[in-house]
Amino acid sequence: MANIDLRPWREERREARQKQFILILMLVAICAGAAGFSWNQAVQAQVDYQVTRNTYLDTKNKELDGKIKEIEGLRQQREALVERMNVIQSLQGDRQIIVHIFEELVAATPDGVYFNSLSRKGSLLEIKGFADKKLAISDFLRNLDRSEWFSNTFLQDVEAIKEGNDVVGNNFSLKVNVTNPLRPKEDA
Repeated sequence: MANIDLRPWREERREARQKQFILILMLVAICAGAAGFSWNQAVQAQVDYQVTRNTYLDTKNKELDGKIKEIEGLRQQREALVERMNVIQSLQGDRQIIVHIFEELVAATPDGVYFNSLSRKGSLLEIKGFADKKLAISDFLRNLDRSEWFSNTFLQDVEAIKEGNDVVGNNFSLKVNVTNPLRPKEDA
Protein backbone atom coordinates (compact mmCIF):
# COMPACT_ATOMS: atom_id res chain seq x y z
CA MET A 1 0.00 0.00 0.00
CA ALA A 2 1.28 3.39 -0.65
CA ASN A 3 2.19 5.78 2.09
CA ILE A 4 -0.37 8.42 2.26
CA ASP A 5 0.20 11.09 4.74
CA LEU A 6 -3.10 12.37 5.94
CA ARG A 7 -1.76 14.95 8.29
CA PRO A 8 -2.37 18.59 7.38
CA TRP A 9 1.36 19.26 6.84
CA ARG A 10 0.74 22.09 4.44
CA GLU A 11 -1.24 24.01 7.00
CA GLU A 12 1.40 23.32 9.63
CA ARG A 13 4.07 24.52 7.28
CA ARG A 14 1.99 27.62 6.46
CA GLU A 15 1.47 28.34 10.17
CA ALA A 16 5.20 27.86 10.84
CA ARG A 17 6.07 30.22 8.01
CA GLN A 18 3.47 32.70 9.21
CA LYS A 19 4.94 32.58 12.75
CA GLN A 20 8.40 32.98 11.30
CA PHE A 21 7.20 35.92 9.17
CA ILE A 22 5.56 37.61 12.16
CA LEU A 23 8.72 37.05 14.24
CA ILE A 24 10.90 38.55 11.52
CA LEU A 25 8.40 41.40 11.07
CA MET A 26 8.49 42.13 14.82
CA LEU A 27 12.33 42.02 14.81
CA VAL A 28 12.43 44.42 11.85
CA ALA A 29 9.88 46.72 13.56
CA ILE A 30 11.91 46.65 16.80
CA CYS A 31 15.15 47.35 14.89
CA ALA A 32 13.46 50.16 12.91
CA GLY A 33 12.02 51.64 16.11
CA ALA A 34 15.44 51.43 17.82
CA ALA A 35 17.13 53.00 14.78
CA GLY A 36 14.49 55.75 14.64
CA PHE A 37 14.78 56.42 18.37
CA SER A 38 18.60 56.55 18.22
CA TRP A 39 18.44 58.82 15.14
CA ASN A 40 15.91 61.10 16.94
CA GLN A 41 18.17 61.24 20.02
CA ALA A 42 21.22 62.06 17.87
CA VAL A 43 19.35 64.84 16.04
CA GLN A 44 17.95 66.19 19.32
CA ALA A 45 21.47 66.19 20.82
CA GLN A 46 22.75 68.16 17.81
CA VAL A 47 19.85 70.62 18.06
CA ASP A 48 20.49 71.09 21.80
CA TYR A 49 24.20 71.59 21.12
CA GLN A 50 23.44 74.17 18.43
CA VAL A 51 20.95 75.99 20.68
CA THR A 52 23.63 76.11 23.38
CA ARG A 53 26.12 77.53 20.89
CA ASN A 54 23.58 80.10 19.67
CA THR A 55 22.81 81.30 23.19
CA TYR A 56 26.55 81.53 23.89
CA LEU A 57 27.06 83.57 20.72
CA ASP A 58 24.09 85.81 21.60
CA THR A 59 25.50 86.56 25.04
CA LYS A 60 28.95 87.27 23.59
CA ASN A 61 27.39 89.51 20.92
CA LYS A 62 25.55 91.46 23.62
CA GLU A 63 28.80 91.83 25.55
CA LEU A 64 30.56 93.05 22.41
CA ASP A 65 27.73 95.48 21.67
CA GLY A 66 28.15 96.90 25.16
CA LYS A 67 31.89 97.23 24.62
CA ILE A 68 31.31 98.90 21.24
CA LYS A 69 28.99 101.44 22.87
CA GLU A 70 31.59 102.01 25.57
CA ILE A 71 34.27 102.53 22.91
CA GLU A 72 32.02 104.98 21.05
CA GLY A 73 31.50 106.88 24.28
CA LEU A 74 35.25 106.95 24.85
CA ARG A 75 35.81 108.16 21.28
CA GLN A 76 33.33 110.99 21.80
CA GLN A 77 35.04 111.92 25.07
CA ARG A 78 38.41 111.81 23.31
CA GLU A 79 37.16 114.04 20.49
CA ALA A 80 35.71 116.48 23.03
CA LEU A 81 39.03 116.55 24.88
CA VAL A 82 40.96 117.06 21.64
CA GLU A 83 38.64 119.95 20.74
CA ARG A 84 39.16 121.49 24.17
CA MET A 85 42.92 121.09 23.85
CA ASN A 86 42.83 122.76 20.43
CA VAL A 87 40.76 125.65 21.79
CA ILE A 88 43.15 126.06 24.71
CA GLN A 89 46.17 125.98 22.38
CA SER A 90 44.60 128.51 20.03
CA LEU A 91 43.69 130.76 22.95
CA GLN A 92 47.21 130.59 24.32
CA GLY A 93 48.64 131.19 20.86
CA ASP A 94 46.30 134.16 20.27
CA ARG A 95 46.76 135.59 23.75
CA GLN A 96 49.61 137.85 22.68
CA ILE A 97 47.73 139.14 19.63
CA ILE A 98 45.55 141.55 21.60
CA VAL A 99 48.70 143.13 23.04
CA HIS A 100 50.09 143.61 19.54
CA ILE A 101 46.79 145.07 18.34
CA PHE A 102 46.74 147.66 21.12
CA GLU A 103 50.41 148.52 20.52
CA GLU A 104 49.73 148.99 16.81
CA LEU A 105 46.65 151.09 17.53
CA VAL A 106 48.69 153.35 19.84
CA ALA A 107 51.43 153.64 17.24
CA ALA A 108 48.94 154.35 14.42
CA THR A 109 46.90 156.93 16.33
CA PRO A 110 48.05 160.50 15.58
CA ASP A 111 47.68 163.44 17.98
CA GLY A 112 44.16 164.77 18.15
CA VAL A 113 42.40 161.41 17.61
CA TYR A 114 40.47 159.89 20.52
CA PHE A 115 38.48 156.66 20.70
CA ASN A 116 34.92 156.61 21.99
CA SER A 117 34.38 152.86 21.48
CA LEU A 118 36.36 149.91 20.23
CA SER A 119 34.68 146.55 19.51
CA ARG A 120 35.89 143.35 17.92
CA LYS A 121 33.80 140.64 16.29
CA GLY A 122 36.00 137.85 15.02
CA SER A 123 38.68 139.49 12.95
CA LEU A 124 36.71 142.71 12.36
CA LEU A 125 37.60 145.68 14.55
CA GLU A 126 35.13 148.59 14.70
CA ILE A 127 36.43 151.91 15.94
CA LYS A 128 34.30 154.96 16.76
CA GLY A 129 36.06 158.11 17.82
CA PHE A 130 36.64 161.85 17.74
CA ALA A 131 39.27 163.80 15.82
CA ASP A 132 39.96 167.51 15.99
CA LYS A 133 40.81 167.68 12.23
CA LYS A 134 39.89 165.67 9.17
CA LEU A 135 43.59 165.44 8.37
CA ALA A 136 44.13 163.48 11.61
CA ILE A 137 41.53 160.93 10.47
CA SER A 138 43.34 160.57 7.12
CA ASP A 139 46.67 160.09 8.88
CA PHE A 140 45.06 157.48 11.14
CA LEU A 141 43.69 155.56 8.13
CA ARG A 142 47.08 155.65 6.37
CA ASN A 143 48.86 154.45 9.51
CA LEU A 144 46.42 151.55 9.87
CA ASP A 145 46.95 150.58 6.22
CA ARG A 146 50.74 150.57 6.73
CA SER A 147 50.54 148.27 9.74
CA GLU A 148 51.02 144.56 9.11
CA TRP A 149 48.46 143.83 11.85
CA PHE A 150 45.58 145.51 10.01
CA SER A 151 44.11 145.24 6.51
CA ASN A 152 41.09 146.51 4.56
CA THR A 153 40.60 149.73 6.47
CA PHE A 154 37.20 151.18 5.63
CA LEU A 155 35.98 154.60 6.77
CA GLN A 156 32.23 154.35 7.29
CA ASP A 157 31.20 157.76 8.53
CA VAL A 158 32.61 161.21 9.29
CA GLU A 159 30.38 163.81 10.93
CA ALA A 160 31.51 167.36 11.59
CA ILE A 161 30.76 168.83 15.01
CA LYS A 162 29.91 172.53 14.77
CA GLU A 163 29.59 175.25 17.33
CA GLY A 164 27.98 178.10 15.51
CA ASN A 165 29.74 178.38 12.15
CA ASP A 166 33.02 176.88 13.40
CA VAL A 167 33.90 173.17 13.10
CA VAL A 168 35.33 172.05 16.44
CA GLY A 169 35.89 168.40 15.60
CA ASN A 170 34.77 165.33 13.73
CA ASN A 171 33.14 162.10 14.87
CA PHE A 172 34.17 159.14 12.78
CA SER A 173 33.43 155.46 12.47
CA LEU A 174 35.64 152.93 10.71
CA LYS A 175 36.13 149.20 10.33
CA VAL A 176 39.39 147.34 9.88
CA ASN A 177 40.31 143.65 9.64
CA VAL A 178 42.81 142.30 12.14
CA THR A 179 45.49 140.01 10.68
CA ASN A 180 48.13 137.96 12.42
CA PRO A 181 51.52 138.24 10.70
CA LEU A 182 52.96 135.72 13.20
CA ARG A 183 50.71 132.93 11.96
CA PRO A 184 52.32 130.84 9.20
CA LYS A 185 50.61 131.30 5.88
CA GLU A 186 48.77 128.23 4.55
CA ASP A 187 49.78 127.04 1.10
CA ALA A 188 46.87 127.15 -1.32
